[in-house]
Amino acid sequence: MSMKKRGAFIGVGALALVYVFGFSGLVATEYRAVTAGAPEKFIPLPTLNKQDYNARMLALAHFSTATDTVIYDSVASAAAAADAAAAAASSTPVALPVATASTTVSVQGDPWPVPTAYPEVGAILPFSRIVAYYGNFYSKGMGVLGEYPEDQLLAMLASTTAKWAAADPSTPVIPAIQYIAVVAQASAGKEGKYILRMPDDQIEHAIEMADKIHGLVFLDVQVGKSTVEYEIPQLEKYLKMPKVHLAIDPEFSMKYGDAPGHVIGTFDAADINYTAGYLAKLVQENHLPPKILIVHRFTEDMVTNYKKITPLPEVQIVMDMDGWGSQAKKKNTYMRVIQSEPVQFTGLKLFYKNDIKPPSTGLLTTKEVLDLTPAPIYIQYQ
Repeated sequence: MSMKKRGAFIGVGALALVYVFGFSGLVATEYRAVTAGAPEKFIPLPTLNKQDYNARMLALAHFSTATDTVIYDSVASAAAAADAAAAAASSTPVALPVATASTTVSVQGDPWPVPTAYPEVGAILPFSRIVAYYGNFYSKGMGVLGEYPEDQLLAMLASTTAKWAAADPSTPVIPAIQYIAVVAQASAGKEGKYILRMPDDQIEHAIEMADKIHGLVFLDVQVGKSTVEYEIPQLEKYLKMPKVHLAIDPEFSMKYGDAPGHVIGTFDAADINYTAGYLAKLVQENHLPPKILIVHRFTEDMVTNYKKITPLPEVQIVMDMDGWGSQAKKKNTYMRVIQSEPVQFTGLKLFYKNDIKPPSTGLLTTKEVLDLTPAPIYIQYQ
């Protein structure tokens, strides 16, 4: 892919950003009596810090507003260097970030950050990075959740989150348990859907584990020959909990009749929008903070019509590159299916076992991951 300049020389960068992001200081207020008979007074309602939100989105996109800094993708070309020299010689500001009172920041001619509606108050992203451990308690082969005793697993997760906090001190890290609540199966089962739904006690165990570390829970759904319309509502009692979020896996969405594991499945934008809309309704009806929806992906065909995917104020969408392989392969896949098809936020899965198979020489480092454009805000370990 062509190497594209990620930032620009901006002669009045600081002042420009103050102007662009200088939203009114007026905040919504609520009129209520604090105690019976006491004088009534205005109490400010919580508001989203739009300036901080926009600044963090620009940082994830590696956009620089420094007067003497130009940021490139991982490999700078001679053409990019020439562009930089031309920009340096010009006094005209180039590609300033733009935001409005209702639309998040964007940069003209650049796909990242993606302009969307601002999230509701209480949104987790991009104010924090999430680090999740993934798997199923019944299986040692599906991820770390099934491989280690609970105490050891939680100690490992604490160490891992500390590593990410040190790598990016400006972004707090929240640990998470990502539990596969609906598992694709090779056999049809009594419903012919090629799935196995986990019992309540197993899902509740995942929630209890997250409670111990003040973390989040992601319920991961592999629909097999079922659908998101049928499976997601069955998890509603858990999705009504403020700390419980959702992940869906196109790899095991078998729309064309194949059994799981024989071909790679797919979701369309319509499936993702249905799921986001369902979560948004739960948020509205139950007065919840915004939900996070993770969509796994490692091929173009796993998600079709990405331009029609619509993030909502109540639902933050993360496109998660969950393919495994060598460092170079993972970076290339990320650029091909995540960077080049922007939706809102991005994530990356790291495989403790599969990512170290030759020719790989080890897992991607925190720096290598954070150097990706945009930097993933969600990190998952399997």
